[in-house]
Order: sequence, then structure tokens, then C-alpha cells
Amino acid sequence: MSPATREWLAGLRGFCAERRQSQRPASAHDGAELAAEAAIIGTHLTTCLGSLDALLESRSDHDRTRGAAAKNAADPALVLTTSRAGLVSAARILEPGGDLARLVGERLAVVTEPEYRLWYIRCPDEAHRHHINLWSWVKTAVPPQRWPEFAAHPLAPDECYWLHRTGIAGAGTADRRDCHLWKWNGRHAALLQPFVREAVASRPDGSRRL
Repeated sequence: MSPATREWLAGLRGFCAERRQSQRPASAHDGAELAAEAAIIGTHLTTCLGSLDALLESRSDHDRTRGAAAKNAADPALVLTTSRAGLVSAARILEPGGDLARLVGERLAVVTEPEYRLWYIRCPDEAHRHHINLWSWVKTAVPPQRWPEFAAHPLAPDECYWLHRTGIAGAGTADRRDCHLWKWNGRHAALLQPFVREAVASRPDGSRRL
């Protein structure tokens, strides 16, 4: 990574560490729910990070078309934005000495969505010169008014929908934004449909409602 990219990444890590120290511990999920979220995210991360070479190659091709310097073409930081369950899952699959940990090296930072957004306000990287953003998190509180969107997959009593949102930004042709529909019954999560298209209106500023 270039010195500027290392500085940007170090700043993000320092910002997150300071913010976490100043916050009260988050209220605990139900153990089974947290474990199910972590398993969903962990499976996705293992696949996504295992394809890191292809991701960096796509970024390199993209940088060359933009005329970027060859020495920086395929050397961005990786920022994974996720939930608290995702932090747990990432720590598990990126255990020091493991294959994935060796693969990503020091280029990966794992942060929550709010942490990333706040850091991005301070130090924006709109052209993704310094990083590729990967995201993987589960929306477990899908409002009942949205349930008709998923009528093809009716729920049993005491079940609810989960949405697993994943994506990549800053990797050229590898960029994507996906959503996968799951259900949760209080004990187990089950995949209902991969790659669902959400009928969600945009806010006036162009961002999507959750």
C-alpha cells in the first residue's frame, strides 16, 4: 500500500478504537440470534475474501483505465463494514495464523457501518483511491409493512424475515450490491431466496431506506 493509503487506514483504525473505548458496551443479542447472524456473515466473508486475488485484479484493471500509477493499481486497503455479529464472525475466521488472515495481511479493517460512515465524513475517499469497501450485515428488524414484498415466501407463526445485505464498491467491474432473503424462527435461520430485489423507495438525498 502507498504511504497515503496506509495513513488513511491507520486513521480509520485509530478512530474506531477511540470511539469504541468511549462507548458503553452494546446490549447483548439473544445468543442463538447472534450465532445465526455470525454464521451467515462468516460464510459470505470466507467466500468473498477467498476471492481476493480476483477482486484486486478487477481493481487493477479499473485503475489502469483511469490512468492510475502502476505501483498503486492493485494495492488498496480493504474495509469491511458489518454489524456487531459480523465483528464476532470476522474475528473468528481471521484468527491470526489462519489462511485468510495471511491472505488479507494488514490491508483489512473490520468496522461497523456507523463507524465507517462517521470516518468517511472526516476523511472521504469518494473515488476509492485508498480502499475497496466490502459490506456484509443482516437486517433482522424488517418492518412488518415490508413483508408483503416477500409474499412468495409466507411465514409461519413466530417467524420473521431477515435481509442479508452484501456488496463491493471500489473494485471496478467487480462492484455489486446484493440482498438475500432469510427467515428466523427464534432458533434457526433458513435461506428463502438469494438475490432478491427490494421494492424500497429512495429518500430525497438519494440514499435508500432500510
